[in-house]
Amino acid sequence: MFKRKDILVDSLGRKHNYLRISLTERCSFRCTYCMPERGVQLSPKSNLMNAGELYQIAKVFVDNGVDKIRLTGGEPLVRKDFTEILKKLSTLKVKLSITTNAFTADRFIDDFKTYGLNDINASLDTLQNDKFWRITRRNQFQKVYANILLLIKEGFNLKLNVVLIKGFNDNEIVDFIIMTKDLPITVRFIEFMPFDGNEWSKEKLVSQKEILEKAIRYFGKKRLFTLENEDNFTARNYKIEGFKGEFGIISTVTNPFCDGCNRLRLTANGKIKNCLFSNKETDLLSVLRKNESLEAHILEAVYKKKAIRAGMDNFKKLNNPKLHNNNRSMITIGG
Repeated sequence: MFKRKDILVDSLGRKHNYLRISLTERCSFRCTYCMPERGVQLSPKSNLMNAGELYQIAKVFVDNGVDKIRLTGGEPLVRKDFTEILKKLSTLKVKLSITTNAFTADRFIDDFKTYGLNDINASLDTLQNDKFWRITRRNQFQKVYANILLLIKEGFNLKLNVVLIKGFNDNEIVDFIIMTKDLPITVRFIEFMPFDGNEWSKEKLVSQKEILEKAIRYFGKKRLFTLENEDNFTARNYKIEGFKGEFGIISTVTNPFCDGCNRLRLTANGKIKNCLFSNKETDLLSVLRKNESLEAHILEAVYKKKAIRAGMDNFKKLNNPKLHNNNRSMITIGG
């Protein structure tokens, strides 16, 4: 094992202060880019972190420099002990956020407010009811959209995550940007990424360049403003002159931002992934259950992080199914 003081710094000097924790592999929807049509093999309940174990592991990360935790899934709100988990994590000195499909978000508004969770990313890949059914395999567009408006009304900092797939929803790019005219939200267009079972191909990709071209064609170049990137940014942000909100582009495939990556992922069954694209995992839950120290295992996992997308640093590698089909499906990683 490695022996170093700062366990969250990798070999390239990147410091990781952002932990994304998947609470569950289950979801109320069946989004095609996230879950294979055949479904996934779920981990036995005994192999999943309980609320106390999740807190214990999270605390080790916070004690070593993590100051932001995002709760993901699956769908984090389907977990029956979600409120208990949120209450425990709220005692840590950390900024809490969540990524959700928003289907049951209305039931948790009081919990969000009580425990200081103000930043919410809601997944919405289309503004059309029939397309919503096609992408989620569920007929719940109206409920989701109503909950998104409710979250805005209740004052939460809301971002909409839109996974773009050519030939499916790329003709709605302008419609989503128009939403930012009167709503104080950030719409984030996410490039379609390859994971096990989601039938990814380069032909389905809608690039950053194409998104901006559509925006300029409709709104005009003079009205499109480029905003300053945040530290450790994932989205390159833009704004249409006079609009309340803004939009961003997460170009993981065509224009990656790995050089400033500060994110780590903890799966629902307690394994750390140092990169979304990596199939290498370190089992922290088993270490915890043996009453052994986690720090050395975290250090080794973080230190070995590759420079770009777990070594898939060009389209040839990204296009090779052998390099991404042996990774998890997105639903079992945590978005």
